[in-house]
Amino acid sequence: MKVSIVWLVVFILITQNVLAQSAQQQVLTLDNFIDQVKKYHPIARQADIQIDKANAELLTARGNFDPFFQFDASNKTFGSKNYYYYNNPELSMPLPVGNVKAGLEQNGGNFLSSEISSGKTSYLGVEMPLAKGLLMDKRRATLQQAKIFTQQSAQERLIVLNNLLFESYIAYWQWSATHQQYLTYSKFVEIADKRLRLVRIAFTNGDRALIDTTEAFTQFQNYQLMQMEAMVKWKNAAIELSNYLWKDNDSFYLLEETVSPEYFTPLNDMADKNITDLIKQSTVQNPALKLYDYKLSSLEIERKLKRQNLLPYFTVKANLLNKNYNVFKGVNAAFIENNYKWGIDFKIPLFLREARGEYKKVQLKIKETNIELQYKRQQTDNKIRTYLNDYTALKQQLQTLQNMYNNYQQLLKSEEIKFEQGESSLFLINSRETKLIETLQKQIEVTNKFYKAKYAVEWAAGLLK
Repeated sequence: MKVSIVWLVVFILITQNVLAQSAQQQVLTLDNFIDQVKKYHPIARQADIQIDKANAELLTARGNFDPFFQFDASNKTFGSKNYYYYNNPELSMPLPVGNVKAGLEQNGGNFLSSEISSGKTSYLGVEMPLAKGLLMDKRRATLQQAKIFTQQSAQERLIVLNNLLFESYIAYWQWSATHQQYLTYSKFVEIADKRLRLVRIAFTNGDRALIDTTEAFTQFQNYQLMQMEAMVKWKNAAIELSNYLWKDNDSFYLLEETVSPEYFTPLNDMADKNITDLIKQSTVQNPALKLYDYKLSSLEIERKLKRQNLLPYFTVKANLLNKNYNVFKGVNAAFIENNYKWGIDFKIPLFLREARGEYKKVQLKIKETNIELQYKRQQTDNKIRTYLNDYTALKQQLQTLQNMYNNYQQLLKSEEIKFEQGESSLFLINSRETKLIETLQKQIEVTNKFYKAKYAVEWAAGLLK
């Protein structure tokens, strides 16, 4: 009975010592770790740059609608004769459909072309497509696709972040599991060490046989071996976790041994997940699926543009002309009838084979993308179901392991009572204790798998952000 009380006191002291050491350590919580990954990890920062690049592309596309100024001037003097001089500053304003131009002319010379007005003139003109390019043209298509690309790049960023966070969660829980295993073996190494000392004292006093000291020493060595193996796994897991630890100056750092992970009780994190709700949520929010919607929208714009190529090129040009530099001076109906310049431009390929081929190709691209979308949805739904099955099975395993752990504790206590009454041996106590440790180890491993499955479900659904 005295020996049992001593062992209980030793166990309490060791547990308090381990807790005190843990309290002195700095804890890297899961939330802080994930915040660091989102803010400073190179892959996350590169994903943010993709959005900036998309905005730059949008700015470039809007440049097609920028007004621009041009100036054309030429002068020829030869053999003391002024052949001609020509000055034409012009302002061009692109419209959603067509263009508006306004300009001034100052022309003169002895050999000025008869088509060019002499002196100071001004003009205001418009160029308007009436067939091809009326409903859609290249610059409008480019602008609309650039707007879609900015939204698409935001979804691509979420895809990258979803994958990165999943890897980060896995690394964190692997580090947490190996650290828990190391602490478990360290605790039992200390217990075995104290037990070995007590058995040796009991042997010296004649209360225990020599074989008991051998049994206790062998168990102590076995725990030491497990502790060393766990320590190597823990340090390697910490190095692996350091791949996700970056600072704001683009430099990474190694995790120190004084830093410990945050621990959770899986039994308090086992909310049931409804497969129907998850699939619906994934259909609406999964960036990998939404990406296809933007691809289809971009292809629809391209289809409209290619359809315009089936129409003839038919453009009307009209210009109001006036003397001097005020194009609106004295403008009325009679003035317009006598001061204008107009023209039309018409052309069409006779067979339209190129236009029909391009239109057919974009139709096939749309069909192909729709098939890919259906296949991607089916893959995503099946992944969610698979990981959810793992999650459910592991949840049940953890509950079973908890019951097993409680039972092994009872068996160990019963064996200790028998040992105190002289009806058992140290070998049986060690055997019960080994089973208890194996159950603890299995609990840690299954807990790690449980959290991996939990985040795998959210990753498959595209919900990690």
